[in-house]
Order: sequence, then C-alpha cells, then structure tokens
Amino acid sequence: MFKTIADPADCEVRSVIRFLNTNNVKQAEIHRQLVEIYGENVMTDGMVRKWVRQFSDGRTNGHDEARNGRPVVNDGLVAKVNEKIRENRQFTIRMLCDEFPLISKTVLHENFTNRLNYRSDDDAENGVQQWLSSLVASFFEEGKDNLVSRYEKCLNNGGNYVEK
Repeated sequence: MFKTIADPADCEVRSVIRFLNTNNVKQAEIHRQLVEIYGENVMTDGMVRKWVRQFSDGRTNGHDEARNGRPVVNDGLVAKVNEKIRENRQFTIRMLCDEFPLISKTVLHENFTNRLNYRSDDDAENGVQQWLSSLVASFFEEGKDNLVSRYEKCLNNGGNYVEK
C-alpha cells in the first residue's frame, strides 16, 4: 500500500496527469492511480479526461488560466447544455460540471433547472399532461375510429392482424 498525500495543489495533480499521459497511460488508469495516492476526492474521472485531452492537444501548463469573474450564462451556453442533456437523458449536474468545468455546480443547477425546466419526474409528468390536454379531440376520435377497423380486421383474419 502506498502512502497517501493529503491536499495536493491542483497544478501538482495536473502535472502527474501530464506525466502519465506522456507515458501513454490510459485515462482510467491515471484516475485510478490519482485516487490511490491522493484519495477519493482528488479529481473526477471526467476532469482527468478533460486534462488528458488538453495535454494531448498540446497544452503544457498545468496551472489555472487567468479568468475574469464568473462566467456569463447566456442563451448559447443554455443551448449547449440542453443539447448535452438531450444526447444523454441520464445526465446529472455532476456530469454537466465535468463537461462545463468553468461553471460552478450551483450556477448550473440554479440556471438550468429554472431556464430549461429540468426539475423532476413530477414536472415531466405535468408537462405530458398539459400536452395531452392541448391536443384536439379529433385526434383522439381518429385514433378510436382506427381501433375499431383494426379490431374488425383482426377478427376477420382469425385473430391475426397481419395478413400472411
């Protein structure tokens, strides 16, 4: 068992990622080794992937880049987050944090639950109920009429709806 290192500097962890990536160590193995040495809360797997990608693309500096205050949440960013959520409906706020590392978890949660209306299963159920209520009654009448003809066809074909 290795000795663990508590509270490493971010640039130290990133330098280790750069070193291991240069030695062609896979991302999952880099994350496993980081957790083994620095502990569970060192960095998420998604952030390791992000840094490996950046170092593979030519980044050489493991230090934070200078930033000006909080990022602006604009319609373009909201659209990007919405696209990610639609690609994978199982997205969690934590996974979004990995995808959008410059935006805090709180900002993501507050803005996108309010602006995109992704809240809970109850909200989704209410949305579906409203949509169904907005449909014209003729839509349901057509469906009901089609069921009668399909039922008769099934009976006339000896219980088989599909003709052979």
